[in-house]
Amino acid sequence: MNFLFDGAEDAPCTILLAHGAGAPMDSASMNAAATALAGAGFRVARFEFAYMAARRNEGARKPPPRAETLNPEYKAAIEQLAAKGPLIIGGKSMGGRVASMIADELYGAGKIVGLLCLGYPFHPPAKPQQLRTKHLVGLKTPALIVQGTRDEFGTRDEVSGYTLSDSIELLWLEDGDHDLKPRKTISGFSAADHLKTMGDAAAALAARIGR
Repeated sequence: MNFLFDGAEDAPCTILLAHGAGAPMDSASMNAAATALAGAGFRVARFEFAYMAARRNEGARKPPPRAETLNPEYKAAIEQLAAKGPLIIGGKSMGGRVASMIADELYGAGKIVGLLCLGYPFHPPAKPQQLRTKHLVGLKTPALIVQGTRDEFGTRDEVSGYTLSDSIELLWLEDGDHDLKPRKTISGFSAADHLKTMGDAAAALAARIGR
């Protein structure tokens, strides 16, 4: 398993990020997020699930498997990374969803200190009835979900009606899409503005959990 790293090697906290269902670990949105988090003082590590690595290495466009089947791969990445200090896990869209499904087991075992989800896929686009929130109701891991208000996988209006654990903090980025990007002429915010806000919020999460 290969990792991409951003940020200082001696940063006080590491964040491990997995990619979304359709784009690799070095997509534009993942690059931007990693840069922002490194700028906020984290050591950031990124990895790819096997199906995505196969696309890169073999040119075969394998479809993503069911998210829950990727749980063992995420756990293996944590073991291989062997972060020396506190570790926050998470990812973009599906990557964050996978991390959220294994978070409490790892948090209870003392292997991670928090969870960061960027554009959580609360439901498939145009299918708001197919919720992916059952495990989030009782989540115990301190978590930050960063979501654009017009994310087609879960808008602010939709998510406001969900029952979510008190351990989850939701950061809403005005007019952000699934990649957290706003339309500047409409919102007055740039993508860089939102990424800075995301990084600052992640740093606040790390400080809040005492790391």
